[in-house]
Amino acid sequence: MAYTNKVFRFGNFSFWFWILLVYVVAALVWWFITLERQNNAMTELKLTQLKKDHPQYVLQYNDVLKMRQRNTAKYVGEGIAFLALIILGAVFVYRSIRKQMEYNSLQQNFMMAITHELKTPIATTRLSLETVLRRKLDEVQQQKLLLSALSETNRLNILTNNILLASQMEEKNFQRDNEEINLADVVETVVSDYKNRFPQRTIEASADKDVFIQGDELLLQIALSNLIDNSLKYAPKESPVYVDLMDEDDVLQLKVSDEGTGVPDPEKKRIFEKFYRSGNENTRKAKGTGLGLYLTKKIIEDHNGDIFVMDNTPHGSIFVIQF
Repeated sequence: MAYTNKVFRFGNFSFWFWILLVYVVAALVWWFITLERQNNAMTELKLTQLKKDHPQYVLQYNDVLKMRQRNTAKYVGEGIAFLALIILGAVFVYRSIRKQMEYNSLQQNFMMAITHELKTPIATTRLSLETVLRRKLDEVQQQKLLLSALSETNRLNILTNNILLASQMEEKNFQRDNEEINLADVVETVVSDYKNRFPQRTIEASADKDVFIQGDELLLQIALSNLIDNSLKYAPKESPVYVDLMDEDDVLQLKVSDEGTGVPDPEKKRIFEKFYRSGNENTRKAKGTGLGLYLTKKIIEDHNGDIFVMDNTPHGSIFVIQF
């Protein structure tokens, strides 16, 4: 319902905006017609005041006609200038308001998503801990519930870190470390963590050894974690996720591949925008807040890198980071 209301309000705004623009243009046209009528009336009046027997009659007659032409040219020039300013201003205002309304819609979707994303791990963790406390369970069952609670806590920790880090980077008050980092170690650490958290999923890693860059190890771990987390969310549970790190021709490439639904071409750039997520928050099945890929792009760009997504064959996505 919220998404529908947004569409309705934007459509309602567009209707009245174009009505107002047509009214302003019509008023401008009427202004020109009125001035031209006045110009013609003044010309006729001046012509009737001329004396035909005057020796300068022809010269005066031509001067009156030239004055009418100059006035017409002036009105046309002023009208075109005003029309151009009105159209440029209307386009600027329309784009600004549309962009603001779309951003407000994304923020609303974000608030709905973040509410759900916060409630789910809290509720799951609470239920697991209460079950351990209130019931006499064997060690295997306790271990399973505690691991579930720990997994949800890690998920909550990643979510809050993304929110805080995105806010800090947006305000440009975040100071990152700048040290020599072995990307192979970053890949090994992150992939190992995800294998422990999701033992039922297949995550395969392939990395060249001793691949060094200057940067912040924690931020790069967050960037890679977001990409793996994104692949796990959108790929079928039985399909693998591949992480490949290679150094070829002085270009470092870090790829995260999945066999999910893929990303439509029109959204390949938009998915890196803040709060952007495909579809409607009321009907979307995949979890998320729209911050992960945005934050990943900010981190990679801050490390003088580039990130983009391309289609996997036969289906799925490949997120590519290049340094």
